[in-house]
Amino acid sequence: MLKKRELKSKRQRRKRSIRKKILGTPNRPRLSVYRSNKHIYAQVIDDINGHTVASASTVDKEMRDDVADLEKEEQARQIGKRLAERVKEKGIEKVVFDRNGFIYHGRVAAVADGAREGGLEF
Repeated sequence: MLKKRELKSKRQRRKRSIRKKILGTPNRPRLSVYRSNKHIYAQVIDDINGHTVASASTVDKEMRDDVADLEKEEQARQIGKRLAERVKEKGIEKVVFDRNGFIYHGRVAAVADGAREGGLEF
């Protein structure tokens, strides 16, 4: 059985491999997802200028009460929808999805589905 340290190092290796291939630009920024055991975080990043365009997470004051009684996967879907709303307000329609070394399954996929439902293309 793999230890926590080994799992993290494997994820870090996958993350480096993914980040070599994708880059967020002002026209098509990168949607990065991070999940912990309790929370999920998503942000849209312009790597060229080095700033975050928009972000959403389950620890945001606005979202905390809305998602408190939902299951984790549904929380992730709501985060994706809210992030899509915030990004579309800034005039961005297309993004590049960065799963951050996590397997595209469960909550990570739910964020992607929520963002697509919110109107983002990737």
